[in-house]
Amino acid sequence: MAFSSVHPKSARTGTVAYSVGFWCFLLLTLSAIPIFWLGFVDLIQAWARPEYSHGPLIPLISIYLFLRELRSLPPAERHPKDRVFGLIVITAALLVAAIGNLARIPDIVTYGFILWLAGVVLVQFGAKRGRLHLLPVIHLIFMLPLPQFMYWNLTTFLQGVSSELGVWFVRLAGVPVYLEGNVIDLGVYKLQVAEACSGLRYLFPILSFSYLFAILYRGPLWHKAILLISAAPLTVFMNALRIGVIGILVNSYGIEQAEGFLHFFEGWVVFLACIAILFLMAWGLQRTEATPRPLTEALDLDFDGLLPYLAKIREIRFSKTLAIAFLMTAGMSAASITIDTSPAQPLQRDEFTVFPRQLGEWRGAMSSLDPEIERVLAADDYLNATYIDQATGKTANMFVAFYARQTEGQGIHSPEVCLPSAGWEIYEINLFNIQVGGDYGDFAVNRAIIQKGTDQQLVYYWFEQRGKRLTNDFKAKLTVLADGLTMGRTDGALVRYVTPIYPKETAEQADARLMDIVRNSLKRLPDFVPL
Repeated sequence: MAFSSVHPKSARTGTVAYSVGFWCFLLLTLSAIPIFWLGFVDLIQAWARPEYSHGPLIPLISIYLFLRELRSLPPAERHPKDRVFGLIVITAALLVAAIGNLARIPDIVTYGFILWLAGVVLVQFGAKRGRLHLLPVIHLIFMLPLPQFMYWNLTTFLQGVSSELGVWFVRLAGVPVYLEGNVIDLGVYKLQVAEACSGLRYLFPILSFSYLFAILYRGPLWHKAILLISAAPLTVFMNALRIGVIGILVNSYGIEQAEGFLHFFEGWVVFLACIAILFLMAWGLQRTEATPRPLTEALDLDFDGLLPYLAKIREIRFSKTLAIAFLMTAGMSAASITIDTSPAQPLQRDEFTVFPRQLGEWRGAMSSLDPEIERVLAADDYLNATYIDQATGKTANMFVAFYARQTEGQGIHSPEVCLPSAGWEIYEINLFNIQVGGDYGDFAVNRAIIQKGTDQQLVYYWFEQRGKRLTNDFKAKLTVLADGLTMGRTDGALVRYVTPIYPKETAEQADARLMDIVRNSLKRLPDFVPL
């Protein structure tokens, strides 16, 4: 770090003396709290979830990496000339945070915070030296939660891969098993490869550990790349092995093997096994060298002499650039406090409990979801209604999940995520134009045919976003950001209709049935999902 020549202790009193630069740096740090507060709150809430519970350790590791670099590199220039680039980075970071605050999207605020820290490093050291200290800043990315749409898509992918590999391990043991979506059917018992079994709770900390491992490893760059890249497939493979072992134990000793402490213990075994394998890989890579080192020398784990460098924060040198960074950050924080980001008008809508039971010839009944599904859905209000066509006796389900804010930890995920978890497979999916009329007019929906064994169902779904109907969940997320800034609204809903394709019935006949209930129900939907 760029330090002043102020001696840490006063010659007269023996007390610790702090430089002017230290006080300016402290004010800069404190001034950043309001502008990034939304992100900090969301971050702490995310760390309470199992897959992100490693988060509090990441800043400590980053500090360790930073102190190691200070110890190993020569002293920084007293007055670097290339600090302006750091101010540019800080400006960009504050703008990103301002957008996140205006749209009430904490993820964007936390990304801005990481960028702001990078700018502070570049301001203090200058661009040439500062870029050598950015690896610890980049490491902080591992403490951030994934955006919801990425989280759910990654969860679904990992659930599918873990299920397939887990069943493969069970079959290797000679146990008859059948996989239906993410449901492992052992005959007497069925195991659900749920969200918690996707492997994400191991993947994120192992990725962070492999990043640290690659930095500390003393060896060629290609060795470091292998250690870093291998973390993800290694974690998925070991999690699938865990699922396979659970399946074998359940088949032999009963369903208790998939529950309680044993399930938790098996998870820790996977985590520690992944770390042990990384150490083993590092040892193996060293064997490829002409003069291999012992693993204790190949990994730079020396902690000696780090604390004095941490104490040198008291000697930070004052600079005009540091003062400008403080004024910029303080100004944006003050603006974030004074600007009202609440919606211009309170959102007016009816609760789904009063949604009509009679829709033309359709008569319906409401039902609640399983508590665990409700927890994962995390909707502010939802409708789950099954209607019967009184003329034909055939049924259709209408499901709407409404979110008042799709920003602060909540958000819509596509049915493509949850259908495989329920054992249904998507047989066919495409865009399909429907003619509704009225306020809705004609618009495109996602039309899917799903199947489980010989049963098939027809599904329509789309994302209802403040008067816009979208079929792509990523575009829906982009409109949340845009409308949060322009309208002060981030509410929205997932709308889904499902009907069985009955025996001796064509998909076109099922289309006609869904189209009929869609026309009847959408006349009332704006009262519950505002346009």
